[in-house]
Amino acid sequence: MKFILTLLTLVVLTLGSGCASNQNAAITPGTNLGALKKFYVVRLPADTRGINQLIADEFSRRGFEASTGEVINAPAGVDAVVTYQDKWMWDLTMYMIRLDIQLRKPQNDVPMAIGSSLRTSLVRKSPPEMVKEVLDQIYSDPKAKTPSPAMGTK
Repeated sequence: MKFILTLLTLVVLTLGSGCASNQNAAITPGTNLGALKKFYVVRLPADTRGINQLIADEFSRRGFEASTGEVINAPAGVDAVVTYQDKWMWDLTMYMIRLDIQLRKPQNDVPMAIGSSLRTSLVRKSPPEMVKEVLDQIYSDPKAKTPSPAMGTK
């Protein structure tokens, strides 16, 4: 009987661990995200899935000017350089388990805002949904000083 109870406990713990998700964001004190209108998304050299383009497309969908490319091709006059890290796992299919996005000052690469989404297999979302989720987190932070452009402002 003790063996069955132990086995049942392990099964419950194993199944429960597959349902984790965590989203968060932080804004550097003094940063006014409402002043940022033009973004350049730096493509990771190892990115073969086009996450940089998804991020640029989401900024554009929100009414901002956004472009993407290699770090050496960053144009002058952007308000923020956007960097990201994506982590992928295998569970019958490949899926993005984590996405981190940083909005950086173009002059010195200092982060102005960071956001993150972690989703395990059972609560996974598509890459475009995760990009939207991270940017929603960044722009919903009370320290952002302005409402999210997705909420009707530009």
